[in-house]
Amino acid sequence: MKTKLSLMLGVMMFAFFTVNTSAQKVKKPDPKFFIYLCIGQSNMEAGARPEEQDKGAVDPRFQMLAAVNMPKLNRQMGNWYVATPPICRPENNLGPVDFFGRTMVANLPAKYRVGVINVSVAGAKIELWQQDAYKQYLDSAPSWMKNICKQYDGNPYKRLVEMAKIAQKDGVIVGILLHQGESNSTDPQWPEKVKSIYNNLVKDLKLNPKKVPLLAGELKSKEEHGVCYAFNTDILANLPKVLPNSYVISSQGVKGTRDQFHFNTTGMRELGRRYAVQMLKLQGFKYSESLGPVPDK
Repeated sequence: MKTKLSLMLGVMMFAFFTVNTSAQKVKKPDPKFFIYLCIGQSNMEAGARPEEQDKGAVDPRFQMLAAVNMPKLNRQMGNWYVATPPICRPENNLGPVDFFGRTMVANLPAKYRVGVINVSVAGAKIELWQQDAYKQYLDSAPSWMKNICKQYDGNPYKRLVEMAKIAQKDGVIVGILLHQGESNSTDPQWPEKVKSIYNNLVKDLKLNPKKVPLLAGELKSKEEHGVCYAFNTDILANLPKVLPNSYVISSQGVKGTRDQFHFNTTGMRELGRRYAVQMLKLQGFKYSESLGPVPDK
């Protein structure tokens, strides 16, 4: 009797583990869950206050993966949530990533989803994401920047990669969004530094560079009294020459705040839209002013 019972239990345990293992093997990343990595400084970090048209429910097809813990918002690092702002850190607000994602899901067929991971730091030089330079740079950084980086365990690039690997279990990384340069506005080596970061991401995340474009936004324009406007023509314009599959997003006509660096809410909305229009084009989708998802064919 005991022998039969032991055999039955053995068969049941074997069946359980077999089914469980099979289920794990069957689960694959959703190829229609498009994931975008986002890095930069204050404009990418997001500081624009929402206007009436920006409020209300966010389409649940637009998701964010929390790169830091947000206890007041009941968000845990490494988990997906509907991309209700803030989507970078708890102290942030609206930025181009918000409007990029909203525009994307409004123009993609309904079976597609969009996920973003935003690891940005106000005032930071591009060196903060270079693994051979970030420690030295951060050692001499102001205390407020160090405090921001503490939320990323002192290494924003490493946190981005850690979160990206989690995201790859659910979807496919298909693009990188960058808005940075105010702190490197006279640095002719900036394109090369961006290329090194991009190459590291490709290597660490096993990406195909031909299928993962990098979109880099211009800084505040001269017309909007941007103090770093020369960066756009003198440095950023060289990025596509240095990094294949990279594209520049124009800031001409994008409205700014009264200071010399930042875009206002209207400007953030437009800048995010421009990122999305370019990405949709690259991925073979049409852009329209549609407010709802495109019907599946």
